[in-house]
Formats: sequence, structure tokens, C-alpha cells
Amino acid sequence: MSNRSNKLFEPTLVKEALKQSFVKLNPRSMFRNPVMFTVEIGTAVMIGVCIWIMAGEKSQGGLAYNLVVAGVLLLTLLFANFAEAIAEARGKAQADSLRKTREETPAKWIRSVGEMFVNEIKIVPSSQLKKGDVFLCETGDIIPMDGEIIQGIATIDESAITGESAPVIRESGGDKSSVTGGTKVLSDSIKVRVTTEPGESFLDKMIALVEGASRQKTPNEIALTILLAGFTLIFIIVCVTLKPFGDYASTPITIAAFISLFVCLIPTTIGGLLSAIGIAGMDRALRANVITKSGKAVETAGDLDTLLLDKTGTITIGNRKATRFYPANGIDEKHFIRSAVLSSMADETPEGKSIIELSGINPISYPVTNPTFIKFTAETRSSGIDFQTTRIRKGAFDSIRTMVEKKGNIFPAETATTVKMISSNGGTPLVVSENEMVLGVIELQDIIKPGIHERFERLRKMGVKTVMVTGDNPLTAKFIAEKAGVDDFIAEAKPEDKMNYIKREQQGGKLVAMMGDGTNDAPALAQADVGVAMNSGTAAAKEAGNMVDLDNDPTKLIEIVEIGKQLLMTRGTLTTFSIANDVAKYFAIVPALFIASIPALQSLNIMRLHSPESAILSAVIFNAIIIPLLIPLALKGVAYKPIGASALLRRNLLIYGLGGVIVPFIGIKLIDLVVSTWF
Repeated sequence: MSNRSNKLFEPTLVKEALKQSFVKLNPRSMFRNPVMFTVEIGTAVMIGVCIWIMAGEKSQGGLAYNLVVAGVLLLTLLFANFAEAIAEARGKAQADSLRKTREETPAKWIRSVGEMFVNEIKIVPSSQLKKGDVFLCETGDIIPMDGEIIQGIATIDESAITGESAPVIRESGGDKSSVTGGTKVLSDSIKVRVTTEPGESFLDKMIALVEGASRQKTPNEIALTILLAGFTLIFIIVCVTLKPFGDYASTPITIAAFISLFVCLIPTTIGGLLSAIGIAGMDRALRANVITKSGKAVETAGDLDTLLLDKTGTITIGNRKATRFYPANGIDEKHFIRSAVLSSMADETPEGKSIIELSGINPISYPVTNPTFIKFTAETRSSGIDFQTTRIRKGAFDSIRTMVEKKGNIFPAETATTVKMISSNGGTPLVVSENEMVLGVIELQDIIKPGIHERFERLRKMGVKTVMVTGDNPLTAKFIAEKAGVDDFIAEAKPEDKMNYIKREQQGGKLVAMMGDGTNDAPALAQADVGVAMNSGTAAAKEAGNMVDLDNDPTKLIEIVEIGKQLLMTRGTLTTFSIANDVAKYFAIVPALFIASIPALQSLNIMRLHSPESAILSAVIFNAIIIPLLIPLALKGVAYKPIGASALLRRNLLIYGLGGVIVPFIGIKLIDLVVSTWF
């Protein structure tokens, strides 16, 4: 598990956030948040009113009262800035820990002439390595730059990047060839070709992303900002029109009362927490060991309609296991098993080892003279052993059938039926032959990951359609899909098939997520609305996706969807709470303003507040302190449960809508009891 701290308010982070709360009072910074910018203008006006009163003005009330209003408005701004700053500080703390891994590292640069490597190694600083250079890393070395392994295999400690202590295997070729600067080689040696220029490594990009330097507001966030700006404009009009009403009722209304009413009625709670919610969403993804390239990616994950997942390693454990031996008619079972074990003696694959495990026999117990082991190749699609006059082969059905028929022998019909039965049950048949005579079939099965069916059911409740992507034949794919509980599958999938499926879904107005780690996944990752690349994958895959999973856990997509939905829920619930707050504040301030000249309004003073001044102060103070009280909720997020949209709406309205009305009534009344003693 990750070793990152989960404390919300670490002393060092709080200290930095408090400092940034004052720095963010800069109007150029505040202007990006229209709601809080208007509060800042109101604060400036109140400071001006206090100076005016000190100059001798008598119509605006006492100096102490106006100073308290100005001070509380300033606190409202600082609390809102603190919410955003504490969220940013958590990300910057992570960036600082990443920087420690980016120290100047010595690199064993290998001199090359054209495509040929010269047997000359020179120690150079990592900053001097350029894209295309090749370096050597041996046991104990820190990898100096991002690159692709071009030769060798090694165990790598990636804990400096991922926070995970378990080492991983990286090797040349395939989709596990990518290495990241700052990680450590634990065993063996590798030659690596640099894939990035200095300052553009994955670690550099991570640091920039974590610090939020490239964070853009998402479409939903922009829409909500426009909505809040609209509310702000409406309440400006409401407050302006109160002036003629006050004159008509012969009720003088002070500037402090106008500004307090305005600040209390506009949705300052969500306005102050909006940025913190977005940053916290990216931070929660980071704490799940997922680097997101934008807040939009996290938010989009919350609205996903379709999810594409690889079968191998995602839905299944990834290593097929031998589950049963089927000897051909007339073949002794013991002889068949002996041949299967001998054909697997030199087979280092998990499948080969599982055949020996299933047999329960040690291959050494079978004496063979001068054996020659035949390795599996893509061309022959078979492997085996030759000794004396015996040739044993184990391989794909069509490969062994061709081998048998070339010798003029007949492939048994009952064995062909067994092969078809195994395939239709989602298994992989391996046919065994001896001297081009069929002995029987070994059944290999993909083992479905425990609990995967429940995970897909959870996604279904979220309204997300799951699609399994596999290179298997349609029969096998159908069996696994039904057993795992996915909604659809793509069999014998090629890169263009994945991308075309994504395009069709998007043309139907759907948002699609894709997970991949290979160069052949890059087109689909780029096409998908949420593309999650594995950290162990190729550079092309990581560049194409808008998220990188540091744990290389394909099932992390499910967690990402929940984080996205949690972000949207948190924003929605706090918006509901903020707007509902206005009801109580309205009943606190408006009756208090006119109660002296219009006694009939006493019936609206349902909180029985002490005086107009105490009512205004109580509402403004409550408006300020509710922001820091909700910071933990904004940072942690509202607990997400996969229930329907209508049930979710009812839950939010009941808890946060009704709560947003009741809590201010209680809070303002309690504050009034304290404030009234001052008056």
C-alpha cells in the first residue's frame, strides 16, 4: 500500500496554507472566482466605511460594529483562500517528495557509432543525457532518465515514484520495457535508450501536474461558476432595490447592512470551496496512485457511460492454468500424462509449470537420454522435447493437426470434439502428440479474479457499461464475458477494433474510458474520453492517455470512476447546502432591517433575534465560519454509494438541502445569543 500520509491538516501544510491565504487576497487572483471577488470588494468598501466613521460620519452606526463586520468579511475571504491553499499544499508536498528522486544522478553513458555500440562507458551527469542516448544500469544503480529497455531484464524498485514497496520486472521488448528516472535497479543489468529530453521526463511532468500548474477548470466547473456569478448578479439587484423600499418605509439602511445581506445571500460557501473540491479530486486520484493530467479527466470519469477493459490481467488473473487431462481414445492416461510432463520440462511459462503441478509428477523421475528441448515460437505455435527416437510436441490445435496430417496420420474426431468443447467453455486446448500421433488434450483455463463479478455489478449500478477486450476467439470470449458478468465483449481485438468501438460509442453521445499499456493501445487511449495508461507501459501509451496508473493495476479504473463520481457528488451536495443556507440568512437579516418601521414583519423573525445589529452580525459570522467547517468534507469528499440518480437526488435534498436550511437557523440563533450580550 502507498506510504503517503492521509492526514487532512498536517502542521507544515497548514502553516503554508495560512501564508497563501493572505497571498491569494491579490485581486488578480481573486478575480478568477467571481463570488469571492465581490466579497473582497464588499470588504474594501467596509474598510472605507470604517475610515469614514473615524472621520466623523454618524449615519452608518458605531465604529466597533462596522469594524466587526469588515473583520468578519475579511475572515470569510481568508477561510475561502485557506480551503484552496490547503488543497494545493497537499499536492505540493507530494511534488516535493518527488523532487527528491530527481537529484542529479550519475549515468553510465554508452558511446555509439551509428547503430553500433562501442565498448566504451563514460560516467556523465543525468542532465547531459539527450533523447536517443543509451546508458547502462546495473544492480544498485538509480535510473537517471526515462527510457525504453533495449537489452536485458531487471528487477526495479519503483517505490520512490509509486510509494509501493514490491519490486517489479522490466525487460526489453513487449509492453513492460518502460523505465522511469529516479527508480532503482535491484538485480541484473539493462541497457536503456533515453526517450525524453532533459526537463521533459515523466517525473518532471508529474511534479508540474501535482502542483496544479496546468490545472484547467472543467466544463462542469465553468458552468457552475457561471451559475454562481448569475446568483451574485441577481442578489446585487435585490440589494440595490432594497434602498428605495427602505426610503419608502422611512427605514435607514446602513452600508454595512446592505453588504452583509449581499454577502450572506450569494452562495459564498460553494464559491469558497469550489476550487478546493476540484484540487482535492486530483489529490484523491494521486493518493490512489493515479497521476491525472487534468481535473477534467477526473471529472469525466464520474460521468462515464462505457468502460473498456483488457481480459488478461484485468478480468482474469493473467496466467492460464492446466485444469484437466483428456487422453485420446485408446491412449493410456498415464502415458499421456507422462508425455505432457516431458513436453513441459523446459517450459518456464506459468502454463507449462501448471501442467507439471496438475500432474503431481517430478519430470526428473522420467529418465531421458540426451534430450533436445524445442522452444515455443510464434511460427510453430508449439514446443516439446526430442530424445532418442521420440518426438513429443505440445501446442495449438491447428498447429498439431497440421503436423499430424503432414505425416499422413489422421487427427482423431473425438479429440477435435474435445478441443471444441474446451474452447466453448472459455478454455484453451493444448494438443499433445508423440511421433506425430495424437495422445490427447490438456485444458487450460483463465482464472477469473475473485470478486470481479461484484465489481462489475457495482459499475452497472453506477450506470457504466463494461466491455471486455480480448484477442481470444469469440467462443472463449463469450464464455469469459458471461462468467465475469461484463455487458459486452470484443473478441480477436486489433488496435483499430478498439478505437472503432470507442468512436461508435462516442457518436451515440457516450463518454468512454479505456485502459492500456502497449503501443498498440495508444490510438484507443488517445480516442477515449478517459485514457488510463499503465506506468509500466510504453512511452507512447503514457503520452496518449490522460491518466497514468502508477500501480499498473488495470482494475484501478473502477476506483477512478468512483473518485470522479465522488467529486461530482461533493460539488453537487455542497452547492445544494450553500443555496439552501440562503433561506435562513434571508429570514435572519431582512425582517431585522424593517422590523422597527414595519412591526408586522415580527412574524417573519422566527429566530427571535435580539436586534438588527445582532441579526446582521450573527448571519455574517455564521456565513464565515461555515466555510472552514466544511473544508474536511470538501477535501475528503462525500461518501459515494452506487445508487440510482433519482435516489441520489432524494438523498442529497434530504440531507444537504434540508440540512442546509436547518443548520443556519440553529447556528445563527446560537451566535445571536452570544453577540446580543455585547449589545
